[in-house]
Amino acid sequence: MSLEEDVNGRFRNEYHKGVINLVYTVKHLSYGFLQMLKKHGLTEPQYNILKVLRGFHSDGPASIGFLKARMLDKNSDVSRLVDRLFEFGYVDRKENLSDRRQKAVEITQKGIDLLAGMDDCEHKTDSLLKNLSIGEVTELNRLLNKIRE
Repeated sequence: MSLEEDVNGRFRNEYHKGVINLVYTVKHLSYGFLQMLKKHGLTEPQYNILKVLRGFHSDGPASIGFLKARMLDKNSDVSRLVDRLFEFGYVDRKENLSDRRQKAVEITQKGIDLLAGMDDCEHKTDSLLKNLSIGEVTELNRLLNKIRE
């Protein structure tokens, strides 16, 4: 189905259509992903933090600044998200004795186990672009990078 049929609309020009198409497609893709996260009681930013912590687990505890720099949503309140994950038992946080504003954050075994149980989310996420060939996905990534330049 075409974008015009999906949104029942008209566009000023191809640039306008491109932006609307991009936003509409992102919302379409993220809806399915958010439903998967909801089954596990997580929000997208919480999941993002857990993934970062698991990915850098061997490097030791991470700072709030380290996490913020790796967030997909740069407007996230990382301190609040970490507090919430701490309440769930998915992360440990320790205050820096020399600077109480700094916190060292690391994923707990419970957090690692949660992510391990969510591997189906990873596979389903990979399948969201299954209608594209590897070459088309590579081109899509190139074009998206070019848009952000």
